[in-house]
Amino acid sequence: MEAILIGLMIPLAGTALGSSLVFFMRKEMSTLLQKALLGFASGVMVAASVWSLLIPGIGLGGGAGPATAGLLAGFGFLLAIDYLTPHIHPAGGREGPRSHLSRTTMLALAVTIHNLPEGMAVGVALAAAMNAEAGMSVAGALALSLGIAIQNVPEGAIISMPLRAAGNSRMRSFWIGALSGAVEPVGGALVILVASLVTPVMPYLLAFAAGAMLYVVVEELIPEASQGRHSNIGTIGFAAGFALMMVLDVMMG
Repeated sequence: MEAILIGLMIPLAGTALGSSLVFFMRKEMSTLLQKALLGFASGVMVAASVWSLLIPGIGLGGGAGPATAGLLAGFGFLLAIDYLTPHIHPAGGREGPRSHLSRTTMLALAVTIHNLPEGMAVGVALAAAMNAEAGMSVAGALALSLGIAIQNVPEGAIISMPLRAAGNSRMRSFWIGALSGAVEPVGGALVILVASLVTPVMPYLLAFAAGAMLYVVVEELIPEASQGRHSNIGTIGFAAGFALMMVLDVMMG
C-alpha cells in the first residue's frame, strides 16, 4: 500500500518541482530551453509508452488485438477531450474551442488534459504490479512513475513561467502549475480501483494509457519542439529523454 501511495504522488512532486522554478528564474523561459525540455518530455513519454505499457500489455496474452484496440481507444479518448474542452496549448500553437474562460483558466485546463493520461498510466502500472499474473514488478511501476515525474519537471516550468510572464504573481504561477498535476494521483487511484475489479481488461488498460500518452506527444509536444529555430535541440532532448526512461525501465523492471 505504501508503494502505491508513493507511486501515485511522485509525478505530482515532479510537477511541483518544475513549477517552483518560477521563484528562481527572472525572465521568460528561452526558446532554446523550452524546446529542449519539450523534446526531453516527449522522449520520456514515448519510451514509457513502449517499455512500461505496450510491451507488458502484450505480454499478458491476447496478442496484438487487445493492444491495438486499447491503443486506438486511448488516442480517440484524448482526441475527443482535446476538441471538446476549451484550452490553450502550454507552449503555444492552436487553441481549443473558443470560450469566455480566462487565459489562465484555459491554460490550466490544457495541463490537466496533458496530465490525465500520465496519471492513468501510473495507475495502470501500479494495478498491474498488484496482480501477480500481470508480470510487472513494483520496481517497474515505480520506474514509470519516476520517469513521468522527471518529464513533469520541465512541464511544470513550461506552465508556471508563461503565467508569470503574463503578469501573475510568482506564488500564483507556482500554485497553478503545481496543482495542475493533482489530476495525476486522482486519475491513477481511480484506474487502480477499476483495474482491481476487472483484471481481464488489464491489457486493454495498459495499451489505452499508452495511446493517450502518445497522443499528447504527437499532437502537442513534438510539433511545438520542432517548429521554428533550434528544432535540433528538441531532437537532442527527445533522444536524452528516451534513453533515460529506457534505462530506468530496464534496470528497475
